[in-house]
Amino acid sequence: MALLKKKERSEAEIPTASMADIAFLLLIFFLVTTTIDVDTGIGMVLPPKLEDDVEPPPIRERNMLKILVNETGQVLLEDKPSGVNMIRDEVVKHVTNNGSDPNYSVSPTSAIVSIKTSSQTPYDTYIQVLDEVWMGYFNIWNSELRRMGMGGVTYTEAPDDVKVAIRKDYPAAISIAEPDDLEQ
Repeated sequence: MALLKKKERSEAEIPTASMADIAFLLLIFFLVTTTIDVDTGIGMVLPPKLEDDVEPPPIRERNMLKILVNETGQVLLEDKPSGVNMIRDEVVKHVTNNGSDPNYSVSPTSAIVSIKTSSQTPYDTYIQVLDEVWMGYFNIWNSELRRMGMGGVTYTEAPDDVKVAIRKDYPAAISIAEPDDLEQ
């Protein structure tokens, strides 16, 4: 009987020739399908820039509610120190005055709320002030809906044609600028 020779066995290998292709395809797949959230900032529609030779329209001081937020975050409402929580009620009084109080606007369509800040104003204070101004307008619009007999509906839930009619009577005129004395 002849001795059987053992065959040398080669090591088992995993074919890796196409592994790089698969990894590359997975990388491309994840790059294409991943969404990245981007902060979009505050959505506001700005008026068009005036031409150099055109003067801005005149504004009566009575029609402007002035809110100043300084670099320390202190809020001045008509040059008097006040809290952020007072802004909403002042906006409602100013816009809905209809000429009865000489310290507030002549009419809702003439009312302007001016927010002035410095470049060092804390961002969270600025956002709180802007939110309070908008909430003042939303209170006015919701009151107008109740007056129209739509008491169970908020402004955001109202039909578009009703929203347009309300905003025609009570437009949100908000001016945002840096204060004159702090621009240097």
